[in-house]
Amino acid sequence: MILPKYTMGVGDRFGREGKAQLAALLRARKEGIDVSPVWNKSFREHSIIHTAPPSVRKAAAEAVEAMKWTHPYFVDADHINLKTVDVFIPSSNFFTLDVASAIGTEAEPAAIQAFVGKYSGCCGELHVEGLASPLVISTDLVDHVARKYLFAVQEAGRIYRHIEREKGTGRFVTEVSMDETMTPQTPSELLLILAAIADEGIPAQTIAPRFSGRFNKGVDYVGDVDQFAQEFEADVAVIQFACRRFMLPENLKLSVHSGSDKFRIYGPIRAMLKKTGAGLHLKTAGTTWLEEVVGLAEAGGDGLAIAKEVYTVAMGRFDELCGPYAEVINIDKNALPSVEQVAKWDSAAFVAALRHDQSVAGYNPNLRQLLHVGYKVAAEMGARYLDALDVYRENVAHNVEANLYERHVMRVFPGQVR
Repeated sequence: MILPKYTMGVGDRFGREGKAQLAALLRARKEGIDVSPVWNKSFREHSIIHTAPPSVRKAAAEAVEAMKWTHPYFVDADHINLKTVDVFIPSSNFFTLDVASAIGTEAEPAAIQAFVGKYSGCCGELHVEGLASPLVISTDLVDHVARKYLFAVQEAGRIYRHIEREKGTGRFVTEVSMDETMTPQTPSELLLILAAIADEGIPAQTIAPRFSGRFNKGVDYVGDVDQFAQEFEADVAVIQFACRRFMLPENLKLSVHSGSDKFRIYGPIRAMLKKTGAGLHLKTAGTTWLEEVVGLAEAGGDGLAIAKEVYTVAMGRFDELCGPYAEVINIDKNALPSVEQVAKWDSAAFVAALRHDQSVAGYNPNLRQLLHVGYKVAAEMGARYLDALDVYRENVAHNVEANLYERHVMRVFPGQVR
């Protein structure tokens, strides 16, 4: 199974927005931008909403049929490990192997010694096309990478082989997630990590390294854009080199996690994709759920009442809702409007605060992040929330489609020659 050049993780927490998401991608195709959807939902999200992985496959298939989508699409078992993967295997054909918890755990001494012995031959200056300066590989660096990352890659190998035994070789797409570390990997470290992935026999088609800056959920990138651009360009060059050097899949590409709403870095990403011809997997993070709330608030009536209620309850359960996402949100509680203030808002005021339009004076990234993690409240509303999505379908679908098409696809992905 081959992953197309451009793919996008299109999370749909309540399984109602597949048609609107495909409408956005069909519009992009008319503009010469071919992006394939990857519906992703993590074990944590399923647990919070009380859904099961087959529901994602079912919702995707129904949307594909309704929209007459004839292009590739995928269902991602998002951020799985050996403990959580089994329930995803029957219904998924894309697996994000999350080995963050294994990073820093040392492999067996013999494995470290073997890795260092094998790649000490790479020591010295290594010239990589696309990099202004050669990579400098030392024995100390090889040893450092082996001690920090080798066990995690071995764990990825164990997960991959477990899935392979169940689904068969070549019948699914594999991503290796290495983004949840304290510091970004250097180009030299990434090269050695890719060597370890090749040694494990993992046919990775996407890899998610750690970039500098903060990728907070639902809001813009925080950090040095120029530094990010340099890291992105270097990682693209290293991946292209590693594919040839280590016989990895030739379509291996970068995956940017929590990539939705990171408008400040979309220009550099797009420019680099255009310059190098590289592919990209952009994984969104709850942006569709937030557009559901925008659509409900915009519609007024009970839709606005539901949006206000989600915010009110979320404020009262702040620590509970924010705790699991503490590393990927940054909310200034003093900048959050009070429940009493929000209760007085009309549709325009609520939409202005929530919709990700930084040119609007009322936009509030703190409110947006809190609502991002507040989807549990909507899940607890049950039929009331889901029925509202049907009642206000036109408003909701319009916002979901416009957000994906205008703010994401058209800003990130360059056109392709067909």
